[in-house]
Amino acid sequence: MTLVSPSLLAADFLHLESEMQMINRSEADWLHLDVMDGSFVPNISFGFPVLEAVAKACKKPLDVHYMVEHPEVYVERTARLGAMMMNVHYEACTHLHRTIESIHHAGMKAGVTLNPSTPVCMLNDIIGDVDMVLLMSVNPGFGGQRFIEHTIDKVKALRQLIQQTSSHALIEVDGGVQGETAPRLVAAGVDVLVSGSYVFRASNPEAVIHQLKLL
Repeated sequence: MTLVSPSLLAADFLHLESEMQMINRSEADWLHLDVMDGSFVPNISFGFPVLEAVAKACKKPLDVHYMVEHPEVYVERTARLGAMMMNVHYEACTHLHRTIESIHHAGMKAGVTLNPSTPVCMLNDIIGDVDMVLLMSVNPGFGGQRFIEHTIDKVKALRQLIQQTSSHALIEVDGGVQGETAPRLVAAGVDVLVSGSYVFRASNPEAVIHQLKLL
């Protein structure tokens, strides 16, 4: 079954407690948390006060995605949240291997994210060290964007790299994941679907999560 990680970015922040109760009841595997700094991406989402509140209320593993400059400075604080996965952008890390090592040393799984314009081959020397690769299928910074079609070919290329190197990395995709794109992504080799608007703005979010799980 496909892993599903609903994105908090699309939740109703005025009723965050009820949104967490829905996630806890649902078949969601993880909760995806997009942290944006207004510098690496042109938007600001939420910081540690929200992360800490969510960590207390959410019973699902936390999949924390940093769209920020210098994400390495947040490793220890993220670990204290009890996060399962800390995901950093390839484009934001000058010393990526060192950052991955520090994430692992802090007791978390390490993910690396690629922007739409960054080719999969940039991971050749690091693919064996990461637990997951997140491919952005929209330009990061805002929810509700249109899916970039080239992502399907990129997933296939990443799956081939993982097989060739005997890596155990999962493939996650974030951006424009909905009823039409999700089956195609899974068919191409995706393990984890991140979905925000499609889940949280549905009339029955739990049913949507269930449908994604069945792919």
